[in-house]
Amino acid sequence: MHDTEFLVKNWDVVRPKLLARGVPDDALRGFIRTYNERRAALTDAERVKAQINELSGVIARLKRHKGEQMSALDEAALFATAADLKTKVADFVSKASDKDKSFQDARAALPNLTRDEVPVGTSEADNKTVKTWGEQKKFDFTPKPHWEIGESLGILDLERAAKLSGARFAVYMGAGARLERALINFMLDLHTSKHGYTEVLPPFMVNSKSLFGTGQLPKFAGDLFRCANAITEGELVWNLLSTPEAEAELQDLARFNDHWLIPTAEVPVTNLYRDEILDEARLPISLTAYTPCFRAEAGAAGKDTRGIIRQHQFQKVEMVKFTRPEESDAEHEKLTRNAEEILELLDLPYRRGLLCTGDTGFSAAKTYDLEVWLPGQNLYREISSCSNFDAFQARRANIRFRPSGPKAKPEFVHTLNGSGLAVGRTWLAILENYQQADGSVEIPEAIRPYMGGLDKIVTES
Repeated sequence: MHDTEFLVKNWDVVRPKLLARGVPDDALRGFIRTYNERRAALTDAERVKAQINELSGVIARLKRHKGEQMSALDEAALFATAADLKTKVADFVSKASDKDKSFQDARAALPNLTRDEVPVGTSEADNKTVKTWGEQKKFDFTPKPHWEIGESLGILDLERAAKLSGARFAVYMGAGARLERALINFMLDLHTSKHGYTEVLPPFMVNSKSLFGTGQLPKFAGDLFRCANAITEGELVWNLLSTPEAEAELQDLARFNDHWLIPTAEVPVTNLYRDEILDEARLPISLTAYTPCFRAEAGAAGKDTRGIIRQHQFQKVEMVKFTRPEESDAEHEKLTRNAEEILELLDLPYRRGLLCTGDTGFSAAKTYDLEVWLPGQNLYREISSCSNFDAFQARRANIRFRPSGPKAKPEFVHTLNGSGLAVGRTWLAILENYQQADGSVEIPEAIRPYMGGLDKIVTES
C-alpha cells in the first residue's frame, strides 16, 4: 500500500509507473476523482463543524446573559439553526466516511511502484536475462520429461492422486517421497547453518488480515482456497442445544469462517510482526520456513496440464527478510544468491531474469526470477522468485522499526522474500537432468546424505 501524501504530491511521476504496471488509465482517473471527492466531503464536514462551534459560543453567551442581547424569538431561531447544522454535519461526516472507504479500497488496489532499473514491458517476453549459470548436459539418448520418468520408476502417481483429490495433485512413492523430504531438509539446513536464517514452522491457515498484509487480498482472492464450514450454524445449535458449550462452539465456528490455506509461507512469516514496532538492533531479520502451499490456479486453465509443474498443492522452502530501507537492495542480492546456491550445489543449470514492469508481482518493487533448465522439455522453468517489496507490505501490515536516537520516530521496514526453493520443481529438475539411458536417475552428491546414502533411483521390482 502507498502513502497517500506521497501519491498525491508525486502523481506526475507515479501515474506513468502505474500505467507501465498495467493499471488502466480509467482506474487511475477514478482513484484521483475518489481522492478529491473524499477531500471535499471532509472539508465540508470540517466547515460545518466550525460553524457549529461558533454558534455554540454564541448560545453559551446567551445562556449567561439571557434576555440582554436578543428576543426569545431570535433565540429560538438560533437554536433551530444549530440543530440544522448538526444534521448537516452528520450527513457530511457520513458522506466523508463513505468516500474514505471508497478511497481506501482504491488505494489498496494500486500495485507497488517498480524501481527505475526494472525494464518496461507487458509480459515475460520483456524480461531481461542478467545471468546464466551451468552447462546444459548432453545426452546420447532423447531425454524424457519428468512425468514419464517418475511413472516408469514408480515414484510418481498422478492417476491415483486424481482419484483422491482431482486434477493438479500428485502422490510421491518410495524413493520419490524420500527425495522430496531430502530436498526440504537440505534446503533448510543450508539456509540455517550457512546463510544465517532462523527456521520457522508457521500455521498453514491464515486469516484475511494476513493475506491483506502481503497483498493477496482483496485482488487475488480467486487464486486462493478458503476454508468452508463442515456444518451449518443451525445444525450446530440443534446438536448443542441446552449445553453450556454451545456458545463457545458457535464462537469457534465464526472464527473458522476466516481461515484460508496459505499460497506461500511468505504470508504467515511476513505477518509474524504485523502491528509491531521492531528494535532496530534486530535488523535485518532473516527467517526461513518449509510449508505446503495451496493455490487455486484460477487463471491457469489449460496451462501445464502434464506433470507437476503447476499444482494445487506443492511444497516450498521460503526465505523472508525484514530490513532497514537503506539495506534492502543489498539484502535482496544476498537472498537471491542464497537461492542460487541451492541450484549450484545440485549442479542444475539455471538463469536469472529481472522481471519487467508488466510481469512483476502486485506487491513487489523489483523481482529476480530463477529459472532451472529442464532437458526433458527443452526449456527453462521458474523455480524461485526473489522480490524486494520496499515498504509496500510493511505499510499494509503495519510493520515498523524504531531507529536509534531519543526523538526518532518509527519507520516502516522493508520486506523481502524468495523461494529457496520450490521443492517439487527442484525434484522434477533432478529427474530430468540426472536421468540415465537405462531409465534410472542418479542422486546429486549434495543430497545423498539425506537419502541414506542412496546414489541412484531404479525401478522397484
